[in-house]
Order: sequence, then structure tokens, then C-alpha cells
Amino acid sequence: MKKKKRRRRVRWGRVIFVLLVFITFGVGIYAIIEYIQGVQIAKAGNFKDDNKNVISFKGEEVKFGKINVLLLGSDSRGEGPARTDSIMVAHYDQNTHQAKLISIMRDSFVDIPGHGRQKINAAYAIGGTELLRQTIQENFGIDINYYAVVDFKGFEKVVDVIAPEGIEVDVPSKMSYGIGMTLQPGKQVLHGKKLLGYVRFRHDNLSDFGRVQRQQEVIGKLKDQAYSMTSLLKLPKIMGVIEPYVDTNIDTPTLLSLGKDLLTSKSSKIQTMRIPVNGSFTNERYDHLGEVLSIDLAQNKKALDEFLSSNS
Repeated sequence: MKKKKRRRRVRWGRVIFVLLVFITFGVGIYAIIEYIQGVQIAKAGNFKDDNKNVISFKGEEVKFGKINVLLLGSDSRGEGPARTDSIMVAHYDQNTHQAKLISIMRDSFVDIPGHGRQKINAAYAIGGTELLRQTIQENFGIDINYYAVVDFKGFEKVVDVIAPEGIEVDVPSKMSYGIGMTLQPGKQVLHGKKLLGYVRFRHDNLSDFGRVQRQQEVIGKLKDQAYSMTSLLKLPKIMGVIEPYVDTNIDTPTLLSLGKDLLTSKSSKIQTMRIPVNGSFTNERYDHLGEVLSIDLAQNKKALDEFLSSNS
């Protein structure tokens, strides 16, 4: 009579634990490798080891809830105060997963605390991110919690990581002056450097208004490209690429949390608005400033309040 073999009881809890350890270890190694690859792509940027804005910035930190981030596109070339080609406020509600983007026209004529009435982009040149935060708070009533100043070289590199196949746009007319390249009209796929030229061009009949539209368009398309598990796995690499090109006071845990949340949430497309809103400004000229946008502050503050409080 054959002896029955005794079945070994499989301890599934122990097996699952071991698998989780291996998976966690593997993901950790993968993240480190991706981050190192990103750093190698980035090499050195203008903001490497630069913390002057972090020291002076006084925005109230928010760990969870509604967050406002001041986004600036910088053209720093080491020749005096950096210029800001774009001034935006990114609003994100971690409860509803709704992302909103406000573009402020750089020629908006506003009160800069301690410096009188000037174009809003002068605030950054005079006093960095903190003075610009104060200016936005005083004129528009928006509390800024964090800031991120992005050097344009970093924009190019991050675009090529997020969208290696490029981003499709419809160039309305020939673009060349002031962007160091020539873009022909028509639908086409652009990669990092040319996409940067597309969002920076302003020498057409729409001037800065057209540039703001293109900036919002491209940010929306990049968000759509990033909305995938593949891009979530690329997050460490993206951080490695952009680190030397970004001056920000957002701590790494908050940045990772926001990045993961944005890439995995099922939120709708980014809602956008422009300041000043239509019908709330006039074009004026001053000898010492040139062309400015004289804006109705009360009308724009009301529009902003409605935009930020809306859940749609």
C-alpha cells in the first residue's frame, strides 16, 4: 500500500509579503535609476543650488486642500534681473482633484507694494517671487502658497520626457521673430525646443494675448500626455530632469504627492482663465513704461472669485 504524500500547506500571507518586499524594492531601484537618468539629461541649469527666493518667500504652506502655486517662466541669462515671459497661478483642489490655471498678462498695470504703479512683471525683477506674491495678493486677493520659477531650458527637456513623440499643434501663421527659429503655418508635431518657440512667440496681431492662449493650450496637452501609468513611472525621471531648472519652495514629499495625484486622478481637463478678462481693460501708453493694460481691478477680482469657487 502506497504511502500518501503529505501536502504542504501554503502560507499565502508569507508569500504575498515576500512578493511585496521584492516589488517595493524593485520599484525603489527603478525610481532611483529613473531619477539619475533625469539628472544626467539635465546636467546643470541656472537654478542649481539657488535658494534666494526660498529664503524670502512668505506664502502660507498648505499640506492638503486648496493650493495656489505661482508659476513663472524665466529667461534668465545671467545679465541682471531675470525677465518673466509668463505669469500664471495654478490652483489645485486635492479634495475634488480639479486643476485650474490663471494667466496674468505681464503688461497689466497694477500697484506694486512700495514701488507705485507699474507693469506686473516688474515686481519679479525688483523683488523676486515674494514681491510678486504681495502684488498679486494686494491687487487680486489671491493667496499664493508656493512658487515655481521654471527656466525655459528645463521646459524643453521636460516636454521631451513627458511627450517623446511630440505635441500636435496648429501654427496659425509663420512664426520666427524673437524665437530663434522659423515655424511654418499648419498642423504639425513639435518637440521640446520648437514647442518652446511656439509658446513664446508674440509678434503677431494677437501679441501677448495669443501667447497666453498658446501657453494654456500646451499645458493642457502636456497634462493629457502625462495622464497615464507610464508617465507616473516617469515621475522620478521628470523630477531629475527639471530639478536644476526650477527654483521652488515646494518640498519633495508635497511635490511627489501633487505629481502622483495629478497623473492618476480622473479630474476633467484643466480649466483656464486670463487676467484681465474681456471688457475689463484699455490699452494705454506711458513714456517711461510704453504700452500697458489699464485694468478694472474690481471686475477682475469678481471674475477670479467666481472662477475659483466654481465646482464645474
